[in-house]
Amino acid sequence: MNDPTQPFWQLVTDEQGVAHLRFDVPGESANTLSQAAMEALDSRLAELERARPRAVIVASGKPRGFIAGADIKEFSRLEDPGHTYELVRAGQSVLDRLEALPCPTVAAINGFALGGGLELALACRHRIAADDDDVRLGLPEVMLGIHPGFGGTVRSVRLLGPLAAMDLMLTGRNLRARQALSIGLVDRLAPRAELESAAVALALAPPQRRRAPLRARLLNLAPLRPLVAAQMRKQVARRARREHYPAPYALIELWREHGADLRTGYEAEARSIAELFRTPTSRNLVRVFFLQERLKGLGSKSAGKASHVHVIGAGVMGGDIAAWCALRGLETTVQDRALEYVTPALERARALFAKRVRDPGERERTTARLTADVEGAAVAQSDVVIEAISENAEAKRALYSGIEGRLRPAAILATNTSSLMIETLASALADQGRLVGLHFFNPVAKMPLVEVVHGEATHPEVLERAVAFTRQIDKLPLPCRSAPGFVVNRILMPYMVEAVHCARDGVALAAIDRAAVNFGMPMGPVELADTVGLDVALHVGRILSEASGQAAPEGLADLVAAGKLGKKSGEGFYRWQDGKPIKPPDGDTPPPDDLEDRLILPLLNESVAVLRERIIEDGDLLDAGVIFGTGFAPFRGGPLQYARTRGVERITARLEELARTHGERFTPDAGWSLLVA
Repeated sequence: MNDPTQPFWQLVTDEQGVAHLRFDVPGESANTLSQAAMEALDSRLAELERARPRAVIVASGKPRGFIAGADIKEFSRLEDPGHTYELVRAGQSVLDRLEALPCPTVAAINGFALGGGLELALACRHRIAADDDDVRLGLPEVMLGIHPGFGGTVRSVRLLGPLAAMDLMLTGRNLRARQALSIGLVDRLAPRAELESAAVALALAPPQRRRAPLRARLLNLAPLRPLVAAQMRKQVARRARREHYPAPYALIELWREHGADLRTGYEAEARSIAELFRTPTSRNLVRVFFLQERLKGLGSKSAGKASHVHVIGAGVMGGDIAAWCALRGLETTVQDRALEYVTPALERARALFAKRVRDPGERERTTARLTADVEGAAVAQSDVVIEAISENAEAKRALYSGIEGRLRPAAILATNTSSLMIETLASALADQGRLVGLHFFNPVAKMPLVEVVHGEATHPEVLERAVAFTRQIDKLPLPCRSAPGFVVNRILMPYMVEAVHCARDGVALAAIDRAAVNFGMPMGPVELADTVGLDVALHVGRILSEASGQAAPEGLADLVAAGKLGKKSGEGFYRWQDGKPIKPPDGDTPPPDDLEDRLILPLLNESVAVLRERIIEDGDLLDAGVIFGTGFAPFRGGPLQYARTRGVERITARLEELARTHGERFTPDAGWSLLVA
């Protein structure tokens, strides 16, 4: 029955009369549901309707993944909501056909089943997943500013009930195999090597088809839905504003009105998603998705993989970098002046491993990969040596001089400096081209970006290996040229400095932060400064002020001198309690009308300057760096994308107006003309 002219879905029937429908997109590492793949599936389903096998197993031809979702590139090109609606309805009809096959159907999930991939699995009567850590199931469409569109908003609720299904869709989170089993998203687990045979056994002796528990079905009744929906809206509002992220609110409304009704739910789902696709939020979140994919694609696979990392400096950053490397599977040693300085880093690492590694045996192996090395003996055998001592150029240079002769010829020597020039640090080396910057962001385990910084003398192959290493440890590399503050800190500093100016002008600190959060930032600049550490902010600010000739941030030096370093000391601009800032009330004076622009436009102006100075290759990489390095409002697509959307002429005119009112620091950079070009 297999047809070699059909490039997506191979169909083979075994001796037991079970049809195996295997999805394998040619030339791609992962399966995605393009329009062509869906049309081909429809054709295969017509064959199955005629052949009437005993059962159908839907599986993947890719070794480590089921289906990654719909083809985002296709949907991102859609402009007309009517055409989008038609494509979505066509996709729904294909999965309806799968669901209606007159025999048991089982999805054999061997890795990630996300978005449209999970929706296809939901259209099967049963699901079985490999019992290992490679399996991830989820409906993450909300991350793209939409919601499921191939029937997922209906089938997930009918299977799991509204609370579990809506939580899955509203958060966009992924579930591991055992989590999916516990909520009934999959029926069984099996060892990877036995997955397809277990799927056949399940299909030939199928259990009763699962339904949501009675209590969950009661919540789906029309009289109760408005009450539950109101609670869902409150929970979503704590994380996302409706005007910024309309998709979760549209999803809640879809469920409130239709309650997974088979007669009306699919039609309403298609109309809703067609409208969401045309929103600026969805366009920009899709853009962010592709920016992330571009960063993931950096780094040559031929650069080789590291097996041993040695970190010098066991402070917060060094210790956490070492812990992350061990978590990602590398043998890791960490060095400091004495064991007493390394021990706290090892304790923090154990806490991280307890959260991230569920299997006790694997957790033990991960813990064993991280060891103290006070003498630095591992320098001579390491593939990567990362220096993460204090931001003191003289101390760093002395360290490099002492270890250069012990390094392996192909080893990467990297510094985690947040602002010092690579050229300045490399001057102590006989081979200045072997030093590269690997600037991690705090907290290391949460922040995905690493700036990979090259100096004038850095060897191209060193930069290439550093980028490849960054991808090896599952971080997003941002290659950039050595310059004061590099990219992220350079762009952030005017934003934080302007917050200090606003406070000096009498604007309440909480009002300053609120204006930034209302714009879409994850936290305000005052809270950010406290979180980063006022000593770090002051250090970076002084370096940037020396380079630019502008004044350093006012007021920080006095706070630092008083030991008020922010969150880590318990007090900075705010007092901190249980890891949260205590923000005093605003007072009687309302914030000025220009507060948002005063905060955001200096950040945009500095972004343009960084691009003009060619510190980074192009504007898309800059947008990616600021989003993944600072959390800059993803729904706006990045600072340069926001500038283009708002209009360059409008922004430069506004900057000139602010310069007349508040000072020359708002003068538009010469790079705005390049952005227009």
